[in-house]
Amino acid sequence: MFNTKFLAVFFAILTVSASIFGQLPPSDKGPAQPQIFPLAELKEGMRGTATTVFRGTKPEEFNVEILGVIPNWIGPKQDMIVGKLSGGQADRTFVFAGMSGSPVFINGRLVGAISYSFPFAKEPICGITPIEQMISQVVSPTTAKTFSREPRTYSYAELLSNNWRPSLTGNASQSSRASGFAPDSRLMAVAGQTFQPIATPLAISGLSQRTIDMFAADFAAVGIMPVAASGGGSAITPMKKIGPTTLLGGDSVVVHLARGDIEIAAAGTVTMRDGDKIYGFGHPFFSLGSTSLPMSESHVVTVVPNANNSFKLAVPDALVGSMTQDRATGIYGKLGDAPKMIPVKVRLKTSRGQIEETNFESGIDDTLTALIVSAGVGNVLAAQERGLGETTIELTGEIKIKGEDSIRIQRRFAGQQAVALASSAAAIPLAALLRGSFEGLEVSSINLEMNSTDGSKTATVERISLDRNQVRAGETVEVTVASRSDSGRLFVQKVPLTIPKDAAPGAMTIAIGDGGAVQQNSAITQFTPRTAAELIATINRLKRPDRLYAVLTRTTVGTIIGSSEMPNLPPSMLATMNNDRSAGGSKATVQTIVSEMELPAFEFVVSGQQTLSIEVVR
Repeated sequence: MFNTKFLAVFFAILTVSASIFGQLPPSDKGPAQPQIFPLAELKEGMRGTATTVFRGTKPEEFNVEILGVIPNWIGPKQDMIVGKLSGGQADRTFVFAGMSGSPVFINGRLVGAISYSFPFAKEPICGITPIEQMISQVVSPTTAKTFSREPRTYSYAELLSNNWRPSLTGNASQSSRASGFAPDSRLMAVAGQTFQPIATPLAISGLSQRTIDMFAADFAAVGIMPVAASGGGSAITPMKKIGPTTLLGGDSVVVHLARGDIEIAAAGTVTMRDGDKIYGFGHPFFSLGSTSLPMSESHVVTVVPNANNSFKLAVPDALVGSMTQDRATGIYGKLGDAPKMIPVKVRLKTSRGQIEETNFESGIDDTLTALIVSAGVGNVLAAQERGLGETTIELTGEIKIKGEDSIRIQRRFAGQQAVALASSAAAIPLAALLRGSFEGLEVSSINLEMNSTDGSKTATVERISLDRNQVRAGETVEVTVASRSDSGRLFVQKVPLTIPKDAAPGAMTIAIGDGGAVQQNSAITQFTPRTAAELIATINRLKRPDRLYAVLTRTTVGTIIGSSEMPNLPPSMLATMNNDRSAGGSKATVQTIVSEMELPAFEFVVSGQQTLSIEVVR
């Protein structure tokens, strides 16, 4: 009787407990860190297995034989393991682009990530980054990105440039990872005789082949291989709920540079998941350090065998987190961590009168963001406008910055290079802004409007003339500006130019020229903004290379200190600044701007410069 009642109560308690625990949410931390195989215990001849995805989403095993260890190959106290692959699909593909990060196990313990290869190798020899080094290199994801305390100096020529190219070669090795060697390298004779980080395949959609070709060399310099350009972009979807099977070791992973109507995603392999922490690649992506780029699951269409460099075609799937670190021994990401993106809208009125709109999001990085925006703008034009022949493009827009004034963009380009030049119009000020590393800077959005017409509407300033050579202070002189188009048509503008009331008697120079030419004549060629607001204000005040300006100058004795012009200095001060006991810090100047004005725009993009002298009399 007692036993029956006891058992009944006992089972009732079990039932209630099961019900309660069954309602508790499952742990979202995922699998714990696998057991590590210490590098010190690794011996030549040991055999293990590695996993990677060859097709679909399921990792497949193949064999790895340890050939030895090269001390300090990756860097100081950063060794590299040398292995040989065999079995399974590895016999067909060898080491391929996108295999970076594939985990290697010996007796169930994690050794490291397949990450290096020999270009043009006849056997599947690989370099393996020890997992201990991958873990030790990671900086805490909560560590805020450090900002430059020292102000940076900018040149006006840089900001007024019509053509911008990214500087992505800082972490490139002696030969290109993607092709095996650089075209101009003296090491071409021994190409393939040194380990290279496995190239990272860049899955691209929404960009035309013409646009990809424009930027392929920049990506190839750092081992990024554009491998696909198919169809349109993908929809921007919310983050997927993280589960215990999200991005495990051996799974295919992609890091997004852009998503939306334009999709740019670099594919690699997960080495290890430790809770919500993801380790991958085994070598740097771009060596960005602390960053924040979207990280997604992916599926592999196929691995394409190639005599130069086999590669995998990977398609991004659901967003699951962000890559927060990009270091010498690999990348680090965090599941569930939503990255910040910059919304970009590009609207084009084509030469046929149609309206085309492209919307995408760009990852935020000091170097890559401007490149992505430039590629996006160039792609809209390349997809809709002529590839050969002359075009005129008018571009307006703004770069919105949280808590600051917007950067205003208003440019016109004409000629056979109009598409390439227009793609840099937003990239140049954006790159300058991000390069400043101003604390708290947040780009909210980028909106651009473009109008394209066939034909080149360009003209050159041919001559200028004055209605008189002498004028009193406060009076207005009429300047006649004659410009000739490429077709030979002559256009004449009448420009009233008022002499300042406080202008001293004497000779002055009137220059009529485009913004670039006028700026080149300026004594101040550089400036050093202390804040983002100063830089934004300077960019918005820049003279446009596609517009004409009238500048009135006179000869004075002065100097420039920093970005400040100090005209009409007394001889005693000049003598003090130019004494024999000091040098540098200042630059003598003999031209001072008395007044300047922007000429009204007309249908042609006018360039060139002409000057005349005028005398101010009492």
